[in-house]
Order: sequence, then C-alpha cells, then structure tokens
Amino acid sequence: MATDPCEIPRPSCLSLPRMNGMNELIELAQVGDSPEIAALVNKAYRPESDVVGWTHESALVAGDRTSSRQVENLFRQDSFVLVMKRNGEVVACVHVELADNDCWIGMLATLPADQNSGVGKRMLLAAEASAIEHFTPKRLMMSVLSSRPELLSFYQRRGYQLTGQVSDYPREVGVGTPLSKELKVLALQKLL
Repeated sequence: MATDPCEIPRPSCLSLPRMNGMNELIELAQVGDSPEIAALVNKAYRPESDVVGWTHESALVAGDRTSSRQVENLFRQDSFVLVMKRNGEVVACVHVELADNDCWIGMLATLPADQNSGVGKRMLLAAEASAIEHFTPKRLMMSVLSSRPELLSFYQRRGYQLTGQVSDYPREVGVGTPLSKELKVLALQKLL
C-alpha cells in the first residue's frame, strides 16, 4: 500500500537507556516492518503452547491475531505504529490511531521473553506521548477482552477506566475466532 509519507505523523524517535547492554530505540515503524510486526504480535498473543508469557489469548481465541496485510493497512493518515528495536530486531510494538477526537491505542505487544520487564509499560508511555503530541485528543481509548482480568488491571493501574461500552468479539475483521460465545470486548478510556 503506497502512502504519501507527508500524510503520516512523524513522532520523534525516543532514545532509551541501554538495557542488558543492548541498544534499544522506539521509533516510527515503516511499511516494510509489517511482516516482523505481525509475527511479533502473533507470538505475543497467540503463541505455541510451549511459549511462556502473560498476554496469551490462545485459550480464548483460535487463529492468528493479525497478518502482514492487516499491519500494512495501519500505515495511513492519522494512524501509525511505534516499534522498539533491539540491535535491529523488532521486540515490541504499539498502534496509535486518531478517530474523531479520541486516540485509540492497540496492538501493544512485546516478545514473550521481555514480558514483565517494563518494555510494555515503556511502549504504552511512548504511545500516549506520541498521541498527545501529534493529535491532541480529548481522551485515550483502548479495547480489552472481557476474559483478561490481569490485562484489565494492568491498564487500570495506568489510569484507564472502563467506559461501560461492551461489544461482541469482532469475528468479521479476521483477528481469530473466539472459543467462547461469552467473550466480549470492553472499552477503556483515559481522560486527558
């Protein structure tokens, strides 16, 4: 998908302190990063059964969480993806998109080996700062699966609150098939 680079907001790269002796940088992803981003998101959310991590949805949803094509479609006006690269490899990502006067933050993912290391918190902070800097939204929004109380708690500790908006799992957008009919999507907000 060809996109005029002038239409995409260009958040500043955020240099981060070295962690474990490796250089890490949060930067604006490029369309060419799409396959690596999709692989990371699928590894974080829908890994093989022997992979350890706390963001897994494999017991709740079957199938891939995203595809390279879906990630490519995020590169458009008022939408961007931030990635953390360590020694050139994408180890974390997050998507930011302006919709009306709100910014939606989603697809926050880190390598399973990096979960519980603070990388996800740093990516969320970078997404929030970039959203505020480039879009000046009234609030930050995100969605969480109803059967993920630990993830809901993670976001609530960071100032997000349930809006009361509950919707069915979006089967039609190609992000997997829920294994339970009771699985819902909860909206969260952080007022600015």
